Amino acid sequence: MALQLILWSHALAALLFGALTIAAWRTPEARVPRRALVVALGTTALWALAVAGIGGAEMVTRVAETLRNLALLGFMIALHRRGDGVRPPVAIGTVYGVVAMVAVASLVAHIVGNAAALEAARNIETGALLLRMLVAVAALVLVQALYSSVNPGPASGLRWIVFALAGIWLADFAMFGISYVTARWEAWEFAFRGFVMAIAALAIGTGLHRKGEWNVQVSRTVAYQSLSLVAIGAYFALLALATWGIAAIGGENARIFQTAFVLGSTAAILTLVSNSWLRAWIKVKLAKHLFRHRYDYRTEWMRFTETLGAPEGGPALDERTVKAMADLTDSPGGVLLAPDAGGLGAGASWNWDRSTLPIASDIALARHLEATGRIIDLDSLRSKDATSADSTAVPQWMLDTPEAWVLVPLPHLGSLAGAILLARPPVSRPLDWEDFDLLKVAGRQVASYLAEARAQGALAEAQRFEEFNRRFAFILHDIKNLVSQLTLTARNAERHADKPEFRADMIATLKDSAERMNALLARLSQHHRSRAEPPHATEIVPLVERVAAARRGQHPVIATGLRAAVAQADPAGLEQLLGHLVQNAIEASPPGEPVTLAVSAEGGQVTIDIIDRGCGMSPAFVRDELFKPFVSSKQGGFGIGAFEALQLTQQMGARIEVSSREGEGSRFRVVLKAARAVDLSPAADAANHEIGCAA
Repeated sequence: MALQLILWSHALAALLFGALTIAAWRTPEARVPRRALVVALGTTALWALAVAGIGGAEMVTRVAETLRNLALLGFMIALHRRGDGVRPPVAIGTVYGVVAMVAVASLVAHIVGNAAALEAARNIETGALLLRMLVAVAALVLVQALYSSVNPGPASGLRWIVFALAGIWLADFAMFGISYVTARWEAWEFAFRGFVMAIAALAIGTGLHRKGEWNVQVSRTVAYQSLSLVAIGAYFALLALATWGIAAIGGENARIFQTAFVLGSTAAILTLVSNSWLRAWIKVKLAKHLFRHRYDYRTEWMRFTETLGAPEGGPALDERTVKAMADLTDSPGGVLLAPDAGGLGAGASWNWDRSTLPIASDIALARHLEATGRIIDLDSLRSKDATSADSTAVPQWMLDTPEAWVLVPLPHLGSLAGAILLARPPVSRPLDWEDFDLLKVAGRQVASYLAEARAQGALAEAQRFEEFNRRFAFILHDIKNLVSQLTLTARNAERHADKPEFRADMIATLKDSAERMNALLARLSQHHRSRAEPPHATEIVPLVERVAAARRGQHPVIATGLRAAVAQADPAGLEQLLGHLVQNAIEASPPGEPVTLAVSAEGGQVTIDIIDRGCGMSPAFVRDELFKPFVSSKQGGFGIGAFEALQLTQQMGARIEVSSREGEGSRFRVVLKAARAVDLSPAADAANHEIGCAA
């Protein structure tokens, strides 16, 4: 009964595949790789006919089976050829070639086993069976890759073909696996495979009848997965062959030798696979030798944009931009060089500690990158004594840092949004045209993201300033009403002289309140000056003493320094910014601890130090939040003083330097350009002289 099932199932399969062969030959269909399909169908029909006629264990049948496998593999790789004639990736062709070689090796092993002695033949046949199992497993992996590459819409016909191929290889694997475990061949196994082949023929016929494009696109991920799975299968096959060889020659200690070999080889493989440098090296070599391009641009761009557009709650945009650029080249880290007053300074970083880099603001590098937009390969500058514009612009600290690999500018609409310094990847390699092109496009995309984020931030600040000014307009209105009311009360109190104590207290209180309100109105009106005076020669010490004298009523303030110091400054603006900084120092200082204003001159510069012994600030607060508007460390503070002080300083062409330690205090240094005493105007000299005499 079982033999009859084998006969009729394979005969039916041979009939169906033969009919499909004739139909495929007579129907020239451009969307099907016709020659490969005809060969695959024809060899499968001949193999099924051989099994039905002479049995599945004969030499002729084994040869026909090998030819069938090679033809099916050939048809599968032909499906990877797209309609435009582009050849499949080299990696895919390599995998198919290895599987085909294993199929031929299994046939050779079978031929050798037939010629060997009985005991040796049994061992050789076991090895051949393992090779046949390996072919079936590898073919299933390739079918899965083929299925993943099928276009989902119109390619429904191709899906039927892929399902039929999966059924053929799965039937082979099931039959070989059961035979290896049970160490014998069962007739029902052959009969079952015959029925599966008949069903596969019907599926192929259905697929050929359906319309649809046959274009298949293999992604690089599928290629890598296929290579990995085939490598794993090859490892297990070689492991099985090695243990079989040890069993044949190991004698009584064969079991010990087999265990030691399996454990040792597994430990060695796991050690190699866990090595990040080796994985990176393999990836680089595969990309270089098996693919037409180094990058899978679709995958890289999707990952790049996904990193940049990550939802809120994760890393900040500046850090995400560095990570997105680093991921493109497998760089382990990077640093964003952001524009500042001096050129390019340290910004955000990803997987790279900025404190280990001596980053200093560099205006020459910023101008060079903005003018050229050139990506700088630092290794090329290190390898020779270059005198090019790149070597002149790149700071020495960057060349002295061995981890620094490439500097990518971020141009946006004719300006420079920053630059990203990438760390050297695990497997260092020279940059080629693909790297430069990809980094150039990615740099422009990152620059647009940063520019948009900064524009949004500037817009938000402008809106908050508008709201701030609107609130102050209401405050001014209320203050005017209070001043009028208090002034009227003071006048009425002056007419009631019959109560001396009441009169004295009320007059003093009301006059003091009126004076304070009027002073506040004057300050608020001065805050909205239309334009600042241009900087001119100004005596600094009298101005500093005036600021100190105005604050001594609320806190001890000491003013010292070089009286002959003269600097280029806007006196009103300088007095205003010093008032902000001194007021902040007073609020940060404990009662009774004086605030010091020290003036000095050195090297063409005049410096004004505002020193307190207060609570101090953290480096992170100084770097990221101190000079931002509406950010304050004081309860109820508006966060305007330090921001306006910085704005006024920059308007005068000066700068502010800050050094602070938590628990010890802070030092704010205003650095001005020195001027000559002969440049003082007579009016300013007379005014300062009058102030000095009064003091």
